[in-house]
Amino acid sequence: MKSAHAGLAVLAIGLLTSCAANHVAVDPGGMTGAAHISLTPSSYRQLAGWSGDSVAQAVPAFVKSCDRLTKQQNDGAPLDPMAKGADFGRIRDWRPLCNLAANLPQGNEAAARHFFETNFVPVLVGSPGANKSLFTGYWEVEVNGSRSQGGPYQVPVYRRPSDLADGKPYLDRAAIEDGALAGKGLEIVWLQHPDDLFVMQVQGSGRVSLSDGSTMRLVYAANNNRPFVDVYHLLLDQGAIPRAQFSERTVRAWMHDNPDQAAKLRRKDPLYVFFRELKGDGPVGYQGAVLTAERSLAVDHRYIPLGAPLWLDAHDKYRPVAVQRLVVAQDTGDGITGPLRGDFYWGSGKTAQARGGDFYADGQYWVLLPKNVATKMVADLN
Repeated sequence: MKSAHAGLAVLAIGLLTSCAANHVAVDPGGMTGAAHISLTPSSYRQLAGWSGDSVAQAVPAFVKSCDRLTKQQNDGAPLDPMAKGADFGRIRDWRPLCNLAANLPQGNEAAARHFFETNFVPVLVGSPGANKSLFTGYWEVEVNGSRSQGGPYQVPVYRRPSDLADGKPYLDRAAIEDGALAGKGLEIVWLQHPDDLFVMQVQGSGRVSLSDGSTMRLVYAANNNRPFVDVYHLLLDQGAIPRAQFSERTVRAWMHDNPDQAAKLRRKDPLYVFFRELKGDGPVGYQGAVLTAERSLAVDHRYIPLGAPLWLDAHDKYRPVAVQRLVVAQDTGDGITGPLRGDFYWGSGKTAQARGGDFYADGQYWVLLPKNVATKMVADLN
């Protein structure tokens, strides 16, 4: 579910960096001014926390991604055509492993661990001179709403306009909030507060508890092709909330208590997200697979292919929270840029919001590549 996925990464002071030896640096083709990516083959002994994770819990997420991959008819196609950082293999390299994963006994930790350790090589992701990454968190927002406008429900959520063209700038946030799309039949649902919509646009999805007692699930449909401006960062710069108290909770409280100032602030971000209603399970990531709480990661898939399993070793800079687990690259976001960036999906609801809203971590991650793909990569280095 492509979105801003910026979270509260504005708490960053800077990334910690360290040298990575014996790596290959690749400039993603066609990305002018893009960062380079380095890939260093490693071993499972080098993955801090690997022995303590229940890797079997990541198998269903990997199988969901495999279902998307194996539907492709062209075995010679790359795993993810957008990932220009390196050659991450072809569909023919991944299809047999997808078939094996689909037939693993459910919840069998020994079988799952043997599957990954036997068939994949962990490859450290970095950038020349650095391999510490920034990880934030996102979640599926829960808000109240109504299918019809009335009473407290005055904030429209719009579906994608028919005249929105891919890659071409459309009406900006200010114009849309001023009513440029009103009366065109694009309203999906009506929310209570403007910041409910804004947070849902940042996170990329939401579950709406409707006034009739039913529930609606909304997922990302498109954006207006305008640049993303980090409103959280602007708010922090203003000093309206002391840095030590800055969190998702305090930001939402400030927006509720200062509606006029909040409206002016939000309009400084011209990016506007449109949604669609999703029937059934969700939310759905950019790859098209249903996301799995605490097992899905959003990445910049110009560098890292969607569908690949990843080992994540992330440590929150401000709280005693560590995430060391096997995840799958299944999503992306407008605020997730570069090879040293990831967004961890915490799930749905208030607990996920509490855990994900303030998650700001540095660490490392490894992409797990089929052995033949990793072997070829090493050969290309020599």
